[in-house]
Amino acid sequence: MLLPFIWMVSAAFKPLDEVIRVPPTWLPERPTLDNFTQGFGQFPFWRYFFNSLVVSGIVVLGVLFTSTTAGYAFAKFSFPGRDFLFILFLASLMVPFQVRMIPLFLLTDRLGLVDTLAGVAYPWLFDAFGVFLMRQFIRTIPDELIEAARIDGASEPRIFFTVILPLVRPAVAALAIFTFVASWEEFLWPLIVSNSDRSRTLPVGLQVFNEQYGANIHWQMAVALVASLPMIFLFLFFQRQFIRGITLTGLKG
Repeated sequence: MLLPFIWMVSAAFKPLDEVIRVPPTWLPERPTLDNFTQGFGQFPFWRYFFNSLVVSGIVVLGVLFTSTTAGYAFAKFSFPGRDFLFILFLASLMVPFQVRMIPLFLLTDRLGLVDTLAGVAYPWLFDAFGVFLMRQFIRTIPDELIEAARIDGASEPRIFFTVILPLVRPAVAALAIFTFVASWEEFLWPLIVSNSDRSRTLPVGLQVFNEQYGANIHWQMAVALVASLPMIFLFLFFQRQFIRGITLTGLKG
């Protein structure tokens, strides 16, 4: 698992002749930072990086809001068709994105969101898995806490923000991490809906860079290393939440 990553890090600091040498060398004999300056100078890397941050941030906020509110409704409210609607949400997980991408693009075009960051982000603002995760976690909260807040005169929004959300922070943190990683790595939809650098995200930008400078492996490795740093730091700082999130996905209904 670590071998490709180790090779990427090593090649990012090697000149091209050393990268393609046979037999290969794992440690750079002539370490250099020119790969980074030259690679970044060939395409608007930081523009793509900023676009990815904006899109991922919007998606994370949207998913957290829709998942927590919908999960609370499914877990603690009774209304006609609740179970059927929840099953319908879960069934949407079985529909591949390739089936939905043409209708999504037509809708995006009619809304005038083609080649915009909003168009890249909006299909992912609702996540059926997030609703499932939050619903399962909120069901473990005793109903007596909610009833006590209602007796004290708390409104439903206040109960949600002051009682429910503080108790589901582990699930919210896990969902935020999973959503950010998935959004940061998304390739197909940004490729379809983006026509220019103003809305291209990093995965699409790296593909464009590869098509133009495929022979310059040392530049590609340097750029890919910087593009992967947010995910590396995210994992290092939130390892416990990653593990917690894996355990949360197995909660009983």
